[in-house]
Parts: sequence; C-alpha cells; structure tokens
Amino acid sequence: MKNRLKALRAERQWSQGELATRLDVSRQTINAIETGRYDPSLPLAFAIARVFGLKIEEIFEE
Repeated sequence: MKNRLKALRAERQWSQGELATRLDVSRQTINAIETGRYDPSLPLAFAIARVFGLKIEEIFEE
C-alpha cells in the first residue's frame, strides 16, 4: 500500500518521533509505514487521517 505520510509530515515539519507521539505509536512504526514495510490497522489509519485532517483515501492508496 502506498501512502503520502512522509510528505504530509514534512509539510508540517514534524519528525517521525513527533508524529508517533501524536498517534501514541513508536517512531519505528511511523518509519515502517512510510517505507511500505507495514500497513497500519484500520483504527491507526483513521487516527492518522484525523491528525492530518484528511480522509484515509487522501493518505493511502493501493
């Protein structure tokens, strides 16, 4: 699954650690999602969308 997480995070000048704190996950989880090694659970995908104020479909694509 492809995603825009790294670009969205960069636009806000957030580190992986800062985003991880906002989502209550580890920095390694953010890194794994950004590099495509891990697909987030549905609850985590919704949380990511909330943090960025976007729809899930605006962040993740097949």
